[in-house]
Amino acid sequence: MAVFQDAKIVLMQATGLAKDALHVHVGLAVLVGALILFRWRLGDRRALAIAVMAAVLGEAWDVWDVVRTDQQPFWPGHVHDLWNTTLWPLLLTVLARLGVLRAWGRKPL
Repeated sequence: MAVFQDAKIVLMQATGLAKDALHVHVGLAVLVGALILFRWRLGDRRALAIAVMAAVLGEAWDVWDVVRTDQQPFWPGHVHDLWNTTLWPLLLTVLARLGVLRAWGRKPL
């Protein structure tokens, strides 16, 4: 088994989280990490781009590991993983850009 796959299994065992939950957490962690590292505001497309690129690269690595072991990639599963990883970063970015998240912090009139 590949190092990347082994690391994911260790992470799942250490956290007690399912693979799908890890995808969600990784997507959010990459988004927040980019925002903090580059001092961008939530809603910055560049942070979303980094989160999406990380998801695509991670999934490409998964596909490579599958192909390398002479197996057929299960494309619906890979698309599912991309969706799980990018959904919340995308949604938070869109809501921030629309000003919806800013409105939550205001007191009603």
